[in-house]
Amino acid sequence: MFKEEHLLEYRCVQSVKTQEKYPNRVPVIVEKVSGSQIVDNDKRKYLVPSDISVAQFMGIIRKRSQLSSEKAIFLFVGKTVPQSSLTKGPL
Repeated sequence: MFKEEHLLEYRCVQSVKTQEKYPNRVPVIVEKVSGSQIVDNDKRKYLVPSDISVAQFMGIIRKRSQLSSEKAIFLFVGKTVPQSSLTKGPL
């Protein structure tokens, strides 16, 4: 997992650098939970437009993972599931 591979200081520095370089984007790390039967995604780092909604981003993840609509996916920010209408900016 990304958090286990990289110390908090490194992640914070990388996040600040990325946000300085791309001010209208939000860096997002996407990983599946251990034990999940979902196929591994080929990408785990995303630069998401700050005005994209959670639902739109989940659609991108679903498409990229080739996940059928019958399978559920959940997005957590910390330990919270955000409202699907929220944009990435406030998160």
